[in-house]
Amino acid sequence: MADAHHDEAHEDHGNTLAAWFLTLSWIVVWTIAGVAIIVADGKVVLWSTIALVASVVCAVVSGVMKKAGMGRKEPRPVPQTREEWEAARAAATKGKAASAKGDKEPAAAAAK
Repeated sequence: MADAHHDEAHEDHGNTLAAWFLTLSWIVVWTIAGVAIIVADGKVVLWSTIALVASVVCAVVSGVMKKAGMGRKEPRPVPQTREEWEAARAAATKGKAASAKGDKEPAAAAAK
């Protein structure tokens, strides 16, 4: 279902410069708007509109940054399916059991 929702219109910036710019700019914009509402004049609609417009501008700038090479360069990582996770877990458990068995054999041979 998540794959069906993910399309080209949805930007996935990842842990990149474009993503950090977008996150920090929105924090700054909405903090300024909140402080202005509380301290300055209490015009909620005015400052919310200003913050919304500034947020959209920051999102556009972040999109341009992504297109300029400051976004994700490789495809988005896909989490393992349950079957893949179980197979990897079984292989790891089997590997630990084999290494534990291998450690005991030389000790038994040295005792003879």
